[in-house]
Amino acid sequence: MKKLATGKPERREMVYGTTTIGEKGQVVIPAEARKALGLVPGEKLLVFGMGREMLALAKLSDLERFASHLASRVEAIRTVIAESSR
Repeated sequence: MKKLATGKPERREMVYGTTTIGEKGQVVIPAEARKALGLVPGEKLLVFGMGREMLALAKLSDLERFASHLASRVEAIRTVIAESSR
């Protein structure tokens, strides 16, 4: 994965192929996607419904870290919201 000058990986949308829903409702995430996203067996994913036609998966570990960051910054966020409402 290409890295930006900041050292962070470049964010871009990718199409990794297709998958099929099995008898038990399970799907296999293509190997290339698992590798690119650093997914390992046992990794928890949050499943989002987007309308009636789309599902999105997100690494739960990243969402928990993001939510924790937001929670620690609640007062600063409230200040920004209040100032932008003036």
